[in-house]
Amino acid sequence: MPNQAIYIKGARQNNLKNLNLEIPLNRITVVTGVSGSGKSSLAFDTLYAEGQRRYIETFSPYARQFMERMDRPRVDRIENIPPAIAID
Repeated sequence: MPNQAIYIKGARQNNLKNLNLEIPLNRITVVTGVSGSGKSSLAFDTLYAEGQRRYIETFSPYARQFMERMDRPRVDRIENIPPAIAID
């Protein structure tokens, strides 16, 4: 099936240095690495931030004014990302 992955091109958030990545959809995916390698930058500041931004765009302008939003991630392109929420 086409579009069975999230495609990230040119992620430059915090410790990420022009990262290109493909993450399979509908699979459990783990992000691991040493301290300071960019795990949180990828998971929260890039993937979650863009998924949340797209999710919030589905609401009316009136409703959006009451929602807290993250900054747009520093990335060239993200494709096929579903709307996202995070439970911390």
